[in-house]
Amino acid sequence: MFLLPAMAQQATAPAIPQDKKIEQKVEALLKRMTLEEKIGQMTELVSDVIGKFDQNGNFQLDNALLDTVIGKYKIGSILNAPGTIAQTKEKWQEIITGIQEKSMREIGIPCIYGLDQNHGTTYTMGGTLFPQNVNVAASFNRNLAREAARITAYETKAGSCPWTYSPTIDLGRDPRWPRIWENYGEDCYVNAEMGRAAVLGFQGEDPNHIGKQNIAVSLKHYMGYSVPFTGKDRTPVYISAQDLREKHFAPFLACVKAGALSVMANSCSVNGLPVHANYELLTQWLKEELNWDGVLVTDWADINNLWRREKVAADKKEAIKIAINAGIDMAMEPYEWDFCTLLKELVHEGEVSMSRIDDATRRVLRMKFRLGLFDTPTYDTKDFPLFGGKEHATAALHAAEETMVLLKNTDNILPLAKGKRLLVTGPNANSMRCLNGGWSYTWQGHLTNHFTDEYNTILEALANKFGQENILYEPGVTYNEKGAYWAENKPEIEKAVKAATEVDYIIACIGENSYCETPGNLTDLTLSRNQLDLVKALSATGKPVILILNEGRPRLINEIEPMAKAVVDIILPGNYGGDALANLLSGDENFSGKLPFTYPKEINSLINYDYKVSEEVEKMEGAYDYDAVVSVQWAFGYGLSYTSFSYSNLKVNKADFTADDELIFTVDVKNTGSRAGKESVLLFSSDLIASMTPDSRRLRAFEKIALQPEEVKTVTLKLPASSLAFVGYDGKWILEKGDFRIQAGNQTLNITCQETKKWETPNR
Repeated sequence: MFLLPAMAQQATAPAIPQDKKIEQKVEALLKRMTLEEKIGQMTELVSDVIGKFDQNGNFQLDNALLDTVIGKYKIGSILNAPGTIAQTKEKWQEIITGIQEKSMREIGIPCIYGLDQNHGTTYTMGGTLFPQNVNVAASFNRNLAREAARITAYETKAGSCPWTYSPTIDLGRDPRWPRIWENYGEDCYVNAEMGRAAVLGFQGEDPNHIGKQNIAVSLKHYMGYSVPFTGKDRTPVYISAQDLREKHFAPFLACVKAGALSVMANSCSVNGLPVHANYELLTQWLKEELNWDGVLVTDWADINNLWRREKVAADKKEAIKIAINAGIDMAMEPYEWDFCTLLKELVHEGEVSMSRIDDATRRVLRMKFRLGLFDTPTYDTKDFPLFGGKEHATAALHAAEETMVLLKNTDNILPLAKGKRLLVTGPNANSMRCLNGGWSYTWQGHLTNHFTDEYNTILEALANKFGQENILYEPGVTYNEKGAYWAENKPEIEKAVKAATEVDYIIACIGENSYCETPGNLTDLTLSRNQLDLVKALSATGKPVILILNEGRPRLINEIEPMAKAVVDIILPGNYGGDALANLLSGDENFSGKLPFTYPKEINSLINYDYKVSEEVEKMEGAYDYDAVVSVQWAFGYGLSYTSFSYSNLKVNKADFTADDELIFTVDVKNTGSRAGKESVLLFSSDLIASMTPDSRRLRAFEKIALQPEEVKTVTLKLPASSLAFVGYDGKWILEKGDFRIQAGNQTLNITCQETKKWETPNR
């Protein structure tokens, strides 16, 4: 495996300054524990192995199974919703209370329960669902990310669950990948900033003492998971040593520094070696370099996959040895407890050291003490009166409004004129499942429509906003809800075309149905033929078409984009997405989202905004007329508004600088339109000459501001000059002497680094 060369370890301060009292409690408990109890703390099983559904469909704990799992094997962690179906907060309290009572009675150590609360309280009925992470990234608003996480933590704790497998901070750089919507877009800085904000929202400011209304995070998926060579989930990844350190590691570095208590490992291989077997990435990079004392947990059954799928181990026992010695602290089995028996054998055989067992157990115990589980293993739901209430609903609505992106608005057709008749069409027009995507009440989100009667689909929200008498609904294309996520019923396009004769505008809601992980793989990024044909037929009527893109990843629409007068990408906005869209289309609210990814135009031109300058190839002269100029549908950071903004007076405090300086940029931004709006001010840098081919540009800072008409604000953007460094061919960070171009809006200026600096340690 080609990674970075061995580097001298830097003497770093602890990522989380330790609390002496907690450390004393951990050590005292560790000394009293048997080997079996220690291994139990390193094991995580799914809730389905400790209970069953009764004839009424209610999940009940099974005392005999609890005796085996907790009484005999001393299991220290349980995860997931029973049957992967959301439960009420009262049911969660019942389940977790039963587990905790058993755990405290049998081993004197509380269980830690974990849920994938990935875009709000996704596994708790009646909770608040926010837009997915990729939407949050489109807001370029750190406060939104933090507030969504804070509310999610509050509502999750109402059911006594103390741990979530979130935030996801992989880089969504390949639009084919079915999990791109779980991340904060393609840029490492945005993922780092939004991820950090989410960590603080979930956990609070003090990671040693997680508050009553906070929960622990598990960052995922460490790392490189999101750029599979095939574009399909859980398939091999090949990343340069430079990109691995410089881009993919960056969000995890920022979030660990913010106090993240746990990290989940990447399911697949990076450069030929499965991450669950990679001592360098798991132990050296994450634990030793960062002096991080948190818990490193596997993803679903990934120790088993070392021998079943990856073929780097002969059997499960060897796979356990490899993973634990590589640095894994907790195994998400999730159905089998033979992990406990096999790991015990490995210890007795000298294949896994007691020091490694003690280190892993110590980390698990430390997290439980930091969560206060020994003192308060469960909570009273009555102590969380804001659960699912109006205050949280309002926050989710505003979040949805701020994360939708206006991509096209020819002749200012939007906002829609009052009193006009609208045809609402397309398979996404009347579905809450489509608005939420995966990780919504169930893993695949396929049952969402059964849980969301109180919320409005796009159709319902538009009827409420514009009047039922002005709305005509004819979908033309519908999804087959009993089939795969991509399955569609026989189209009835002619019905939609006929209905279009009776309206003034066509609102075509197209995109994808919900999916998650491997079931969401695809073979063609182009939007479905039925949906493309629907839009073409509607366009032929001569009525203006407004495309509403409701999709987890950017599906190719270059065939139909020219036919649309307006295009809005709402991505996956959550339960309040329909209401938010209606508010925006009516002009009651203003668009302010910007794309957090590059929207591709052609399947063979998938590219990110920070591509290498040498990728932009001009036409060659003569017989070889290669036309390989970079082509995209819409660029990263693109997004329109109902108002306009102008930039001026871009300045910097030091035009000549060194690596130790802080660069302070200021730029004046004016609202030159007639209505209030919000603008995300993005600051990019371009290294003009470097010893390695430089990226075309990199996002270095951003701030979101609100401006009234004619109002001017001076925006200040600060960054350490060292952030302009890159990882060189030798694997070391370097900031080279030379010129950089800085850009904000249409303003540019050049700055100059006066001397070269190379770092001998892995991180700047």
